Amino acid sequence: MTAVRRVPTQPIEGQKPGTSGLRKKTRVFMTPGYLENYAEATLQAVGVKGATLILGGDGRFFNDKAAQILLKMAAAHGAARVVVGRGALLSTPAASALIRARRAQGGFIMSASHNPGGLDADFGLKFNMANGGPAPESVTDAIFALTKKLSEYLILEAPDVDLARLGESRLGEMVVEVVDPVECWRETVAPLFDFEAIRALFASGFQMRFDAMHAVTGPYAKAILEGDLGAPAGTVINGEPSPDFGGGHPDPNPVWAKPLMDEMYGPAAPDFGAASDGDGDRNMIVGRSCYVSPSDSLAVLAANAPLAPGYAEGLAGVARSMPTSRAADRVAAARGMNFFETPTGWKFFGNLLDAGKVTLCGEESAGTGSDHVREKDGLWAVLLWLNILAARRQSVAEILQAHWREFGRDYYTRHDYEALDSAFAEGLMNDLCAALPSLPGKSFAGLAVEKADEFAYRDPVDGSLTERQGIRIYFAGDARAVLRLSGTGTEGATLRIYLERFEPDPARHAQDPQEALADLAAAVEALTHLRASSGREGPDVRT
Repeated sequence: MTAVRRVPTQPIEGQKPGTSGLRKKTRVFMTPGYLENYAEATLQAVGVKGATLILGGDGRFFNDKAAQILLKMAAAHGAARVVVGRGALLSTPAASALIRARRAQGGFIMSASHNPGGLDADFGLKFNMANGGPAPESVTDAIFALTKKLSEYLILEAPDVDLARLGESRLGEMVVEVVDPVECWRETVAPLFDFEAIRALFASGFQMRFDAMHAVTGPYAKAILEGDLGAPAGTVINGEPSPDFGGGHPDPNPVWAKPLMDEMYGPAAPDFGAASDGDGDRNMIVGRSCYVSPSDSLAVLAANAPLAPGYAEGLAGVARSMPTSRAADRVAAARGMNFFETPTGWKFFGNLLDAGKVTLCGEESAGTGSDHVREKDGLWAVLLWLNILAARRQSVAEILQAHWREFGRDYYTRHDYEALDSAFAEGLMNDLCAALPSLPGKSFAGLAVEKADEFAYRDPVDGSLTERQGIRIYFAGDARAVLRLSGTGTEGATLRIYLERFEPDPARHAQDPQEALADLAAAVEALTHLRASSGREGPDVRT
């Protein structure tokens, strides 16, 4: 027998969800009533009676137990069906694809993205809407308001569901359908690419290494790369999802994916290297002795996407997050495409994609995607790179060099200062905002400021205004610095500093980005005194 139980709960302060949902330490989510409070608020805010929902996650610690709680709460709220990935696994782009394919009302995604996993690490939960994209601010605000006043939550008293077996079962009156987590995503992306050409590329002796970082993309990469495309066994490394990501940090950048970088810069390097993150929505692209920055990757994909069948008729437009370098802008201008600069957060891209204004989107934090889903998609980006390599039969380095000769090069780097005292970081940003009107005309470490502002965005689709999205400082010499507090961490504050400079002269394109931007980094330090005031010797991560 099953019965709906009303469980008393206390309001929980200070848990406002952001663009990526709610992220906290795993032990916080495991506190009795904490996950349930947030889930109850979400289920009430969106209304799920009679609805079909999607459920899955990246397999991190507590993923399996959280899935059972969410299923029983969805049943208590009258949902008609929940489609869940086998083992409660779904990459974020696969969840988006499944929401769209099943015309579901939305879905829960259990992930803290690229953050570490484990009992003493991070957990996260977000709700995606019927278009497959993250909930808009109106919904997250409603969820937050409810979390502060809830006195009880509803949950079905019932045994756990067997999520290891494909097929349907019942949880009270609700159908639970367990599906292969790979299949819907594969059916979504396969028509976009020339798999025959990519198979021929591998058959020619082309070698690749894909580092799944013990995260959710492993099964997808094995099925597509080593299965459908015929890449040799061992192409995918660290391919088994692990609750603590093998004890690593599932963030695909040169710091956390160092073993892959070492191989790609070693004497026996494969032709192509790639990695993805915890929930499969980010990517890193590396050629032989050649790292491709996320900003350059977006620009190269925008310039070459028509080589893939799904984009053969061209792109409606391209959009990038504000901190992403301006390399994609130059491609859009040269190709006569729509172009948009948005705040960080895929929900802003979702509006543009739904309205047909753009086809390709990207963020500087290694997130790239297209109109096939409403999330960034790490393995999709890797497949598009493979399609381009198969069509052009050039190396990654040759493609980059050709791109820079045509469009110029945007030197770019990101410096992350992690786990700063939150009050200190917010104070620094507030002081800098107050000083913005006085900066033009001043010089710092020999670089003159030409313009400075705080980025705000008026959505061209729904007219909404989003303010306080980061500080932009434009220096002489077509250089730009962006400072932004990130909301992806769970401890303290992360201040990200983005540095870029445009170089049109191909003769100067061989310079190392950190060297090319050293004077700009010095100017930002002279302006903010960040290192001196924080006691840090430098950034925790440079990418």
